[in-house]
Amino acid sequence: MLVILKTNCTTAQKKAIEDYIFSCNGQIVEAPGKTRNVLGIVGIDHTVDREVIASYPGVDQVVPITQPYKLAGRDLHKEDTQMTIPGKKGASMTVGKGSLGIIAGPCTVESRQQIIETAYAVKEAGATALRGGAFKPRTNPYSFRGLKSKGLEYLAEAREETGLPIVTEVLSVEDLPQVAEIADVVQIGTRNMQNYPLLTAAGRQSKPVLLKRGLAATLDEFLLAAEYIMVEGNRRVILCERGIRTFEGEVRFTLALAAVPLLREKTHLPVIVDPSHGTGKSSIVRPMCRAAIAAGADGLLVEVHPNPEIARIDGAQSITCSEFSTIMKEVSAIADCLGRTKIH
Repeated sequence: MLVILKTNCTTAQKKAIEDYIFSCNGQIVEAPGKTRNVLGIVGIDHTVDREVIASYPGVDQVVPITQPYKLAGRDLHKEDTQMTIPGKKGASMTVGKGSLGIIAGPCTVESRQQIIETAYAVKEAGATALRGGAFKPRTNPYSFRGLKSKGLEYLAEAREETGLPIVTEVLSVEDLPQVAEIADVVQIGTRNMQNYPLLTAAGRQSKPVLLKRGLAATLDEFLLAAEYIMVEGNRRVILCERGIRTFEGEVRFTLALAAVPLLREKTHLPVIVDPSHGTGKSSIVRPMCRAAIAAGADGLLVEVHPNPEIARIDGAQSITCSEFSTIMKEVSAIADCLGRTKIH
């Protein structure tokens, strides 16, 4: 619920209100307004009696929050969130509130040469962060599942060489400390969107979290997964629409671009799009990148490989470095037409 304070509410009155909320095991998120302050009660607030709190001196109005995702929603945070993730050598990625974050790189780290070569290429084209999987979830247990710790080492080396911040996936609570030590952004993939112990653990560490939508998740379920992270204290969450499973057989998944403007209505968090997984076909990644930016996405997550024909994972949806360079020119032009911050 929202506790709207009177304009003449004193410091002592405000403290009395806060003490009551804390005594009911509620958490407070303060949302200063232009003319009065608002206290948002989050967490386990069913023991906070609305009538009791309304009776406190200094309280003007008590309004329930109808959305279940209180921290991810706009009731307590009207303005879009923007976050800057630093890399090395002065490089960084800024995403949200008009700034586009472009994350590019291979699905998985296959070798030192492959990831460093790709890192230089995508940076030259205008990418602001490097993606690459060290730990990979696979449907088939006999498939290549990443280089694990060695892959993290290669990613760290690629950051040292190019400066680009690193985005890489974590699969389990046990692996989180190791991944978070290297990653600049910790990715939680679609299969783990409702892995609540992992979401909770990610919320208790300090690195930003890129959360992918589950392949059969509603938007409310997606935002509640983000809430699991945020309620633990980590408010730096980036949402990624990556396609949902439908009856359509021509594409790997159906890229639900309508989710972008819908999410932007519901949440202040940055929303980016993964057109690689969302289509599964490299031939249509380019137009879907353009469409995503036109729909209002705050950035892209694109699979780029120096030689997709020999990629060990997801070669069919990976684009070449030269194709990525072309995409960057096109999406930069679209962003400029829409008044968004230029990527370069």
